Amino acid sequence: MKRTRYKRILLKISGEVLTGAGDYGIDPAVIQQIAQEIKEVKTLGAEVAIVIGGGNIFRGIAASSKGMDRASADYMGMLATVMNGIALQDALEKIDVPTRVQTAIEMREVAEPYIRRRAIRHLEKGRVVIFAGGTGNPYFTTDTTASLRAMEIGAEVILKATKVDGVYDSDPLLNKRAQKYEELTYLDVLRKQLRVMDATAISLCMDHQIPIIVFSLKKRGNIKRVVLGDKVGTKVRG
Repeated sequence: MKRTRYKRILLKISGEVLTGAGDYGIDPAVIQQIAQEIKEVKTLGAEVAIVIGGGNIFRGIAASSKGMDRASADYMGMLATVMNGIALQDALEKIDVPTRVQTAIEMREVAEPYIRRRAIRHLEKGRVVIFAGGTGNPYFTTDTTASLRAMEIGAEVILKATKVDGVYDSDPLLNKRAQKYEELTYLDVLRKQLRVMDATAISLCMDHQIPIIVFSLKKRGNIKRVVLGDKVGTKVRG
């Protein structure tokens, strides 16, 4: 068996990835593929925690820009991440991967409340832990949640799975001449205002020297390649 480059990872999955070819909701085929890839990584011996977004169902910041109260909109976005978390848990457990969903907002009939020490214990026992509900506070993104949870559980790296294969100097979907970065520093991201993660998330990673690897989830096997240490996507570090 190949040795993994990282023992404990925090996988950040954007909600938009779950739509597949559609514009809204959850594509069952996509979520099943993601679950299968997570299982492969688990087979390598890595401990996997996940933060999942909710943009495929509801985006708080988009709703607030159209007049909705920002705090109310953000709480609705947090509930969307719980829906995605439960869907991913179901897909994982159907292929015999023990999984726990922990939410920052208590809803005990649906999922466990987030308790740091319990989350770490689940990881040590070989369970996948999905963190839903953001930080439990409005005005904070799921990117910030990923950075915060990564620090709390002692993750070695944040893997940000998106629709594009790395970080570019402009939107590659709009500009065919967009240049991809192989590696960046945290300060590069902040100075150039690159859309890797929000400034709060990047600052947290910078303060605690947690590397971020941005890669495409569309290419089958990418999560496994990153965990094994292959050069995939763009790496952000100190």
